Amino acid sequence: MLSLSSALPAAAQPAGSSAPTSRSVRPTTAAEARTAAYLESVRQDPARLRGFFLHLPKGGDLHNHLSGAIPTEYLISLAAEDGLCIDEKTMTAVGAPCGPGKRPAVDARTDRAFRDALMRAWSMEDFPAGQPGHDHFFDTFGKFGEVTWRHRGKLLSKVADDIAGQNQFYLETLVTPASEDAKKLADQVGWDGDFDRMHKALVADGGLDRLVATARKEADDADAELRTASHCGTSHPAPGCRLTVRWNSQVSRGSSPQRVFTQMELGLRLAERDGRFTAVNLVQPEDGEVALRDYSLQMRMLAYLHRTYPRAHITLHAGELWPGLAKPEDLKSHIDEAVNVAHAERIGHGVDLVHEDNWRQLARTMAERQVAVEVPFTSNAQILGVKGAEHPFTTYRAYGVPIVLATDDPGISRIDISHEYQYASTTYGLGYGELKDLARASLQYSFLPGRSLWQGNPTRYGYHPAAACRGQLPGGRTPGAACRRLLASSPKAAVEWRQETAFASFERQFTTHR
Repeated sequence: MLSLSSALPAAAQPAGSSAPTSRSVRPTTAAEARTAAYLESVRQDPARLRGFFLHLPKGGDLHNHLSGAIPTEYLISLAAEDGLCIDEKTMTAVGAPCGPGKRPAVDARTDRAFRDALMRAWSMEDFPAGQPGHDHFFDTFGKFGEVTWRHRGKLLSKVADDIAGQNQFYLETLVTPASEDAKKLADQVGWDGDFDRMHKALVADGGLDRLVATARKEADDADAELRTASHCGTSHPAPGCRLTVRWNSQVSRGSSPQRVFTQMELGLRLAERDGRFTAVNLVQPEDGEVALRDYSLQMRMLAYLHRTYPRAHITLHAGELWPGLAKPEDLKSHIDEAVNVAHAERIGHGVDLVHEDNWRQLARTMAERQVAVEVPFTSNAQILGVKGAEHPFTTYRAYGVPIVLATDDPGISRIDISHEYQYASTTYGLGYGELKDLARASLQYSFLPGRSLWQGNPTRYGYHPAAACRGQLPGGRTPGAACRRLLASSPKAAVEWRQETAFASFERQFTTHR
């Protein structure tokens, strides 16, 4: 691990089901009650409302693509520093020298129109009319890709500072480890549909372990670059140095089967051999031709590899689909297969839930197993056009499925996590207690190792401290020996305690509120 130091209205209940209703979250202390009252008093005051959500402790971001999390202004600055060029027809960054039709990126420092054109091409800011948000969003990665691969540490430094500034304490961010070497090994091994043969061929002669070594070297280099950029270990460290960061390994679902299998196995092997890595995830559009064709095959790949690497985690983009974007038959089973075939412990997006066959039973299964859904509201609106009452947020809550709010690609989307919490509160009528539990969930369902500060199933029964720390949360009694042992032995409990300390401080601001 990189240690850089509600009750639902009746209308929202799923019709014709035996779903449990969401647990009502009411203030349990005077400080919580005053904070809840303050939130209600500023609902119509945009500046104070934004300030409330900016300072609200918000746990961690569990669904974050590093290359898509960078503010576009910073990407343009890096492109200029690296002497890159911009293809003026496609607005794509390319290497020097700048030939015909290529313009130096540094020109964006002085040419406002050129800079604004880059901003629109590399993000969702005023994205072009006539092009679907889905297409524009995914196109941006190829346009700025020449910038992002060069500076993983600098990118992480910037993202870590931004997240710490949002009063968050933990980040799981997505990267593609040993990308080029993994492609070469996969193509060398080839594909015949036999998972066992594929696995044996990858590990033969140490091929897969060489990829692991390359990925670990990349992480070492990124860590060193981050520490330099953020001045970690000096007398003036950047805020991001205090953030706990872990990597999740991306798998390009639109690639050939041999490349997908190789990336999956590399990510899972890394997660078992290097504590900085936690899980694998599938990326690229879920509605892509290859992604749809090979979806069930890829779920079976993960089922096989899960048996080989049982200690590694799996979190999957699944159900990032909507009618009109995909055919009805493609909406029937993606989340179900991710949960019941591929052993996903979290689901990213999960937007098409109610279009799946037997979705009610699926929701009950997710609630029982505590399979959390990572919800990035703005991303869902920009890519799929799904928001408000159409979004399954209230349905998941009604069934008791854990939810964590996330940003996805905040640099591209031009938002931050505070915006997502404010959207959830204003759109779905969430009070302070429900927001507090959403923040707690983002650490509870993280892949941080160790025991939780909370006991049982908090989504169903509430966030009650484990026996070792009962009655000893920050702001109350000083933790005893058993609680101190838990915090010292569990990275997860330690970060959760940091958040509870922040909640106690946050709530003290409102002691004089009238």
